[in-house]
Amino acid sequence: FIGKVRDDQLGEVFRHDIRAAGVDYHTPLAPDGPPTARCLIQVTPDAQRTMNTYLGIAALLEPDDIDRDLVAASRIVYCEGYLWDVDIAKQAIRLAMDIASENGNKVALTLSDSFCVERHRDEWLELIHDRVDILFANEHEIYALYGEDFDGCAREVVRHVDIACLTRSAKGSVIVTADGVIDIPAYDIDKRVDTTGAGDLYAAGVLFGYSQGHDLATCGRLGSMAAAEVITHLGARPVTPLRKLAPMVL
Repeated sequence: FIGKVRDDQLGEVFRHDIRAAGVDYHTPLAPDGPPTARCLIQVTPDAQRTMNTYLGIAALLEPDDIDRDLVAASRIVYCEGYLWDVDIAKQAIRLAMDIASENGNKVALTLSDSFCVERHRDEWLELIHDRVDILFANEHEIYALYGEDFDGCAREVVRHVDIACLTRSAKGSVIVTADGVIDIPAYDIDKRVDTTGAGDLYAAGVLFGYSQGHDLATCGRLGSMAAAEVITHLGARPVTPLRKLAPMVL
């Protein structure tokens, strides 16, 4: 993971926590600038959430923060659309994308939020066409990007990327390629508790499967399984280790 935090209490907690989860994280703590990011989330009984996010120094990721060797060695580089509001972060993301492409690796992008799409629509259309291989979006985000109905968006997106993974909440998801559309059903669960992190966990499952050479239908089922686990409890991290659930899909 490459991301920026300050040398403050939350920055130290984040660095310790993400490493304890088994993630390689070596971005140095920033000695000055805004504090470490945070997100306050209110979850209502219908499992929907309202997020109040302060990106702090995370939005000031710089090209010098990009570990070129790490990016070059990564089979897939997954970029976060939330960071696209600051020019220096745009430069850092573009640099990472270029390094990945130069080394024959895949570039994945998540559109993150429909408001982000509305702010950067023209710029993102160009970015997706030129630099992105795998795109993740939910219905609201893909509508904001192309302004068509869902089927029209699906037809349009494959003109720009090799693989588009489009989530539809309880309707499941579709994976769209030039060869056609793969429908991925949502997993049956007893009760939705908190939808925070569902999109991120879906992407994690899909990209894990893709990195292991599985077919796209299996990748989609892994994504659906991961998203289903995380919405059955409060918090955006799995309670049941996903490696224990994956064999049910594989």
